[in-house]
Order: sequence, then structure tokens, then C-alpha cells
Amino acid sequence: MKKSLFLLFALSLVFALSPVRALSAPPRELHYTDAAAFPVHGQVLPETSGRYTRLPESMHGAVPEKLWNLGLNSAGLYFRFRSNSRTIAVRWENPSSSQYPKLTAGATRGLDLYGRIDGSWWHFGVALPKKGSCVSEHVFAKSLDGQMREYILYLPLYGSVNKIEIGVEEGAVLENSDDPHPDRRKPIVIYGTSILQGACASRPGATATNILSRRLDREVINLGFAGSALLEPEMARWMAACPHPSVFVLDNLPNGTPKLIEEQEENFFRILRKAHPKVPVVFVEVPYYPGVRFDPGRKKTCESKNQALKKMFDGLVAKGETRIYYVASDTMIGDDGEATYDGIHFTDVGMVRYCDLLYPVLKEIIEK
Repeated sequence: MKKSLFLLFALSLVFALSPVRALSAPPRELHYTDAAAFPVHGQVLPETSGRYTRLPESMHGAVPEKLWNLGLNSAGLYFRFRSNSRTIAVRWENPSSSQYPKLTAGATRGLDLYGRIDGSWWHFGVALPKKGSCVSEHVFAKSLDGQMREYILYLPLYGSVNKIEIGVEEGAVLENSDDPHPDRRKPIVIYGTSILQGACASRPGATATNILSRRLDREVINLGFAGSALLEPEMARWMAACPHPSVFVLDNLPNGTPKLIEEQEENFFRILRKAHPKVPVVFVEVPYYPGVRFDPGRKKTCESKNQALKKMFDGLVAKGETRIYYVASDTMIGDDGEATYDGIHFTDVGMVRYCDLLYPVLKEIIEK
């Protein structure tokens, strides 16, 4: 009996002296900062219709309404910050709670975070929107090492945001990044269709323009517009407004017809060339979608578009044009049929394969 009482007393003493308070201490309070404190990257010019949009107000009414509305999407836009906080969180508001049918919630209304370690960007996590609500909140991590680190936060591909706030621990540093990576001085400007805009990447950081930006260590401006890359001269003039582009890429064939290509592609090119005589221009063929194996008519459609583009390109060469490049699409998405979501739009696998094709071309150009 005495031994039992002594053991009970000893255990009580151990628990009394244990640092229970430290184990149960609440986490440090988060402090939120409006992302308006950080510059937006991925725009031709900052003078757009809104902070997180891609086209200027002057184009409203000058281009088809569908194109204008897609320009309100934040595809390819991102901002950067640095922090030593052990906790990184985000609060944001979307203009709508609707969901794009072919895309994930992360791609439509979510945010995608990357962190820089040893000179490379690594995926950190995706912040998914709250179902049925325009306002969402997400904690990416609660137990980081406290080292000062660079971050990229990518914005939605087929939606936008009204407001974003970054949360860090009270007392931690949260500031604008001065890291020169990706290099913003001479961005690559890419014009294209729904695939380029991001269909059907699973999250914003997985779309082709953002992958290329990280691989090439160069800002890439996403001017992809679903079903709306129809070679309007206003779009060429907006691309040409970029002050110091390193390359223009034209990947508009999925939305075009042979007749449109014959009548408008060279005119579009001439606007770019007049504004930037020495800037290289890359022309990209339409991919041969998996269905061409079964559908001869669909194969012929792809071939006729590519033939029209090649004829136009060869004509430019014959006229003495230089600094122009042609990318054939034979190997663009592989030959296993696994690169698309619906037989057209690229999955994450398709986005990576697309980048594998364009990367060496663009790398060679910008290194010159």
C-alpha cells in the first residue's frame, strides 16, 4: 500500500514539473497584408482594366466581348514575396463562386504557391477555394524552418481575384522580393488559345507558360484566350506594346481556319515586326490530337491548318524575313494518347510535353 501511494505521488510530481504549458501554447497570431503591396508580374503593361486582369480598358468594345471577358481572367499572373515566417497563409476573394466545367477548382479559382530552394523553384501547395463561396482561406504550412525564402504565388487560370491577403506570423518579415529570378527585363510574350490559357492544367503553376518561365528563368506573359485567338490586330498591337520583349510566340492555330491563317497571320506578324524589328517571332503548329488516329476528317483539318501556316512562313522567308522560327507539332503531345483531358485540352502531362518541345527553341533564342 505504501509503495502504491509513493508511486502515485512520484507520477504526480513528474506531471507537475513537466513543461505542459509549452506543449499547449497557442500558435502565434497571424498578421495579414494586402497583396496590393506587391507588384503583379505577367502583364504586358501594368495599365490593365484591373489589378489582376490582362487587357487594357481601351480594348473594351474594340475586341469581341468574349475575348474581353477572358482578358479579365488572371491566367499567367503572379506576384512574389519573401518571408521568414514559419506559417504561410492566404485569404482571397473571387468575383464568382462558379466552377468552369472542365477544370479543377484550383485552376478556376485557386492559388498556387512555389518556394525557391538552392536556386530552383519547388511546388509548395495549392490553395483550393471554399465550395459555394467567393471568400476563401488556406494555410499552406505551420512549421517551416524560419529561414528567409522567396515565394511565387500564381493566380487563377480561368477566373480571377478581387483581393488577396498574405498571412504570416506576427513579427515575421513579409516584404517585396528583390530576387531577379525569373528575369523580368525581357519577357517572352505568347499568344494562343484555351490550351495556352491553361486548359486543362490541374493548378495555375502547372500551365505551360508558368512551367516555361521557371525552366527558362524568364518572365513569360500568357495571352491565351479560350476559343478567341482569332488574330485581331488589336491583340497584335497589345503584344507590341510590351516595352522590351525577348521573343514573340504565336500559337493560335487551334482556333483558326486555313482561310483565317492565309488572310490574317502575316498581317498580325507585320504589326509585331514593325514595332520590334529585331525581336524573334516563333510560329507554332496545331497539335495532332489523339482523335486523328480514328478520324480522317479531323486529321485533314489539322494538316490543312499546318500547311497554311507553313506556306505563310515560307513566304516570309522568301521575302527576306529573318529571326523567324517554325515549330512543327509532330511530337508535341507524344504518341500514347495520354496528354489530353478531352482529346483536345492538355493535362499536366500534355503541358510538360508542350514545354519539352518549346523549351530548347526558346532557350537557344534568348541565349543569343
